[in-house]
Amino acid sequence: MNKKFLYITIMTSLLIVTSCQKFIEIPQRGQQNLDNYFSTKAECETFTNGIYKTFTHWDEWWQQYQRLTNEMSTDDAWMGNLNQSSSNSYACAHYLITPSNAPGELNTFYSQKYLNIGQCNIAIERIGQSTIDNASKKQYIGEAKFFRAFDYWELVQNWGDVVLITKMQGTGNLNLAKSPKADVYKQIITDLKEAADSLPNTYTDTKNLGRVTKGACYALLARTYLFMKDYQNAYNYANMVITSGKYSLEPKFVNIWSVYNHNGVESIFEISANPDQAFSIGNRFSIIMNARGEIWPDTQSTAVMDGWGWCVPSSHLEQAFLSENDSIRRKSTIITLGEAVYGDAIDNPKYMFDKTLNKSDRIWRKFYVPIAVRKTLIQKDSHIPLPMVLLRLGEMYLTRAEAAYFLTNPTQALSDINTLRARVKLNGKTGLAGNDLLYAVWKERRLEMASEGIRLYDLRREIDPVANKPMIDMAMGANGYFVKYNTQQSTDPYETIHPEERQDKGILFIAGRHELWPIPQSEIDRSNGVIKQNPGY
Repeated sequence: MNKKFLYITIMTSLLIVTSCQKFIEIPQRGQQNLDNYFSTKAECETFTNGIYKTFTHWDEWWQQYQRLTNEMSTDDAWMGNLNQSSSNSYACAHYLITPSNAPGELNTFYSQKYLNIGQCNIAIERIGQSTIDNASKKQYIGEAKFFRAFDYWELVQNWGDVVLITKMQGTGNLNLAKSPKADVYKQIITDLKEAADSLPNTYTDTKNLGRVTKGACYALLARTYLFMKDYQNAYNYANMVITSGKYSLEPKFVNIWSVYNHNGVESIFEISANPDQAFSIGNRFSIIMNARGEIWPDTQSTAVMDGWGWCVPSSHLEQAFLSENDSIRRKSTIITLGEAVYGDAIDNPKYMFDKTLNKSDRIWRKFYVPIAVRKTLIQKDSHIPLPMVLLRLGEMYLTRAEAAYFLTNPTQALSDINTLRARVKLNGKTGLAGNDLLYAVWKERRLEMASEGIRLYDLRREIDPVANKPMIDMAMGANGYFVKYNTQQSTDPYETIHPEERQDKGILFIAGRHELWPIPQSEIDRSNGVIKQNPGY
């Protein structure tokens, strides 16, 4: 997102605006409403910029937090924060969740997605009726369609069948039933294709750098088709992004997520962050997921960024890196207690924190803030200039690889994962075929994209070719590989000594229920029961 975007709160409630139109007969004077707002290009752009803001709510940690809760619910991470073992996040991470104890952040995430969709619907309809120049009109409508598609993509991954709304709605039309996931996917595809037709390949001017582009639409199309198991289209769109010449792999993996590398050569779409002390538009995850009880010499006192200890990496994930001798991606993804921070070893040669306060002796390197930057930040909470990369080229190689496998093109699948392995100085895989090749592709996906918010969705969609059930069912539950590892195999000296968070995380997972989250009960009640709860809840 452009760092200079102006954010607005105008018309945050579509229902309030439309209901007012029914009762106010005398024209309002000196006030803006839906009938007179979109008359200039500046107004249309400002409203569209507001869609960027409410898509992620970068300025409110609790409205972003569900992305971390999803990560906590996988084999990649623990819930962490040992003082909060009774929190509702524990219910997700340990699969104790019910409609009544679902985290507020989960319910907020659901409602915020629909708030953003409502804003997109307003923009699509009212900017479409505006008299501004056609080029600007196409751009803003295209951006709104991209975000509506992304909103629905996230809704589908978390809740399956969801209510599909593509028009401005009034208070008289609240009791809408869920649409089948297939219909929602169809709308996502339509929106992304139409958005791609309306948006440029790239922006070179500073003012627009970070806005949605055609490549972002193609990348999300590739991801969507992969999740739909439409492998030919997944392959085609991933290939379009890879061969477009607009993006390239970062030579150094650690630089993909860096405070020094906003909109880098690999980034297809990201939410930028800003250290401006006057606004809360910085990354908060670096604090939320940083270790509790940082320990520094006195000379480093201005570098302290004591964290909250949420969502810490698991030793199971670290073992996955070690099993491949994947040193570069491991050090670029995980910082282990007492080791030098990769890429910041001179200033931080021995990262230390209070091990009694943290479930794991690990934190995420991808959210780490270098010492030099820390010392420049007056406020180290919501002002951290670390971008959130949502779509990048590395994922496209993995998408093409997986699609190629299912299209019986093992040579291409191997070539793509070996391209990513070469970047981190690993030998290429050879001689793999059948299930072994598929498992290798999935493992590369885990190692490449750990902590980037997609692991839970992958586990839910990947179907084990031998057991013929989702990989989330293979990982969790009494016989799950993750549960067995933690209770029968792990000798990790830090994770095993913290009963505040149970070591058998995931043992309460129930197949047929926990592959989706429960629909917020408030939404079911608001629809007068028209919205039906997800199976098993």
